Amino acid sequence: MRDAGMDQDVNQAMTPEILGRETSRPTGTGGVSAGNRGEGFWPAFLDTASGRIYLSRYGDGRLAPFHLLDGLPDDLVLARSASGRVQAVKVTMVSGFVRAGRFYSRDEAAQAVAGMH
Repeated sequence: MRDAGMDQDVNQAMTPEILGRETSRPTGTGGVSAGNRGEGFWPAFLDTASGRIYLSRYGDGRLAPFHLLDGLPDDLVLARSASGRVQAVKVTMVSGFVRAGRFYSRDEAAQAVAGMH
């Protein structure tokens, strides 16, 4: 069951389209998976409401080498397609990376990688 507030949340939520835009913005930097994988960063999401970090995973639970919403827990999911693919997650979710147990925003990861070279 959906309520009117849910539609507003979905309109502001993290979606696959937003992830695509985020990934294209810092192309060629450590702010994307291809630019920081060799430095020990792993794609992840931070729930700013709870402080919990979630590594990016495929829908079957395997670790994904890039940002995917499909492997996030059901309690974070706001909408799914008819085939079950995640279409939106909570507004409080932020994409970034984990390295040595610490979450980095895309900008922080880009800065960290630039400082390593």
